[in-house]
Amino acid sequence: MVILKLRIRSADEWRELAPSERVTDPIFVPTTDELEAGQQVILEVSSNLLPNKVLIRGSVQAWRPALPRMRVRAGATVELAADEQTKLTFLHEVFSGKRTDVPRRRHHRLPVSVAVRYRTSNSASFVDSAISEIGVGGALLTTAEPLPIETELTLEVVPPGAAAPIEIAGRVSYHVPAGGSGLRFVSRDGDGDRRLRELIRRLRAS
Repeated sequence: MVILKLRIRSADEWRELAPSERVTDPIFVPTTDELEAGQQVILEVSSNLLPNKVLIRGSVQAWRPALPRMRVRAGATVELAADEQTKLTFLHEVFSGKRTDVPRRRHHRLPVSVAVRYRTSNSASFVDSAISEIGVGGALLTTAEPLPIETELTLEVVPPGAAAPIEIAGRVSYHVPAGGSGLRFVSRDGDGDRRLRELIRRLRAS
């Protein structure tokens, strides 16, 4: 999947590129790389105002070349994935100054849409679910109701191109307003860490 890097230098620049706070409205990403309509992309938003880079899934609506005489930049209008509203709201709140106490993460998260199963430590039954982002340190699990903080669980996911699932142990460490439970991965040995990094590599390449 193509990653478009979007470096934001000021709140005014962000507002110019993303004037709407609704995920249904596109944003403009300056890029000289020609992109096709419908192409799936990941926006990597970085700024001195952000504690970490924010990665958001989307698809290209249209791309235009530069028109120097008319002072028009080359770039693409990108429609964000419907389940990325929380991240878009977060970016608007940070760039507008409404949020200033955002902790810094040790690892970046990759935005994904992957079906998974999970079971809690006190249950033998798996529950069908999905993750909307994943990194070396954890993932965001879609749940109808937030799971209690400190809930221990096992996440089962099939890497792209693989036949058998891998299991990852995690613990719920936070909640998000849109009905998600943030996981922190725990108890990874050397082989488990390698398999997790390979999973993320395959998801990034798929």
